[in-house]
Amino acid sequence: MTPRARALVAAGACLLLAGCGGGYTPSGPFRAQQEDPGPQVGPPAQTSPAPRPGDPSTPGSDQETEGDPNVLATDLAVPTGLALLPDGTAVVAERETGRLLQVFPDRSPARELMVVPGIDTSGDGGLLGLALSPTYAQDGLLYAYLTTATDARVVRFPLGGTPNPVVTGIPRGQTRNGGGLVFGLDGTMYVGTGDTGDAPTAQDRSSLAGKVLAYDVFGQPVGDSPVYASGLSDVRSLCLGADGAVFATDDAATGPDELNRLVEGTDYGSPAALPGAGAPVLSVPGDSGGLAGCAISGSFVFLGALDGRQVVLTQLGPDGAPTTDPEPFLVDEYGRLRTVVIDGEGALWITTSNTDGLGSPAEDDDKVLRIQPPASDETSPL
Repeated sequence: MTPRARALVAAGACLLLAGCGGGYTPSGPFRAQQEDPGPQVGPPAQTSPAPRPGDPSTPGSDQETEGDPNVLATDLAVPTGLALLPDGTAVVAERETGRLLQVFPDRSPARELMVVPGIDTSGDGGLLGLALSPTYAQDGLLYAYLTTATDARVVRFPLGGTPNPVVTGIPRGQTRNGGGLVFGLDGTMYVGTGDTGDAPTAQDRSSLAGKVLAYDVFGQPVGDSPVYASGLSDVRSLCLGADGAVFATDDAATGPDELNRLVEGTDYGSPAALPGAGAPVLSVPGDSGGLAGCAISGSFVFLGALDGRQVVLTQLGPDGAPTTDPEPFLVDEYGRLRTVVIDGEGALWITTSNTDGLGSPAEDDDKVLRIQPPASDETSPL
């Protein structure tokens, strides 16, 4: 599909999807569910509306009534992938065990769903990105980015089912294995990879390392090559802007980390600046970066920063450039923060990464958080 055709499809889809031009301003206080029989895993019935998430601080049957109301789940093993289900719960993937757990916004105990087999956790590998099929309501499929003993790959599966390979042969190494995964508004699957510690491969168009790749849901390249963008060091997260544009975090080996708004066919200058290289939307100093999470609501961007132990918050103007300096959020409150996802009520779901060997874990780490970001008075579409 040509870039022009892709833009037309994305624009049409945006008109059909709620919230394409909105921001994260809360619609009001959380409301507890009444007589909720419990979330069901799988596609919701077309005749049944999805239940509204409960108030994390409201006690009830089978709910935790003590502790931090922002903490939904504890004692996890490096939760990395996180995908919100239509019923308001989330599927969370543990990087080191391959477990998938259902986490509830009312703080009910997390429930193990399955274990994804065949992962290799050496280096910074394991079970990484997680995304719902763009037709999840019909097929109930999840997609996951993971590393095996021989490669990195994307698999898909129904909950409780056998993972089947979709994309294989992505290079993997002992470090910098990427793991970003997101579906575009037109159903294109974007896959973020790392340079595996071999920096020149990021600018080698014959290699899948250090890239953002584009495939259809069956793993066929979109276009003549799967390479959508190149010259990236370690893409740990991908997210969509309100207009459907794809954004990628890049955890640089040296120098500042970057948030890039991707343009098809563009090189982003790692390890060397090339003519016509793309400029980052935002640069974050390494000591406050370690970017590994990305979520966008309207003009507001939220970036999970492992090394910075915070969420980096910024707002983009109509030209796509930041309108203010980046602001820290949750600094040192929960340790290393990784994945960031925004739910339908504007709350941030965040995973911590304190048990990954680089953090200082508390007794009940790692955690999944759900917390309202700072309030906003105005929003503007990207």
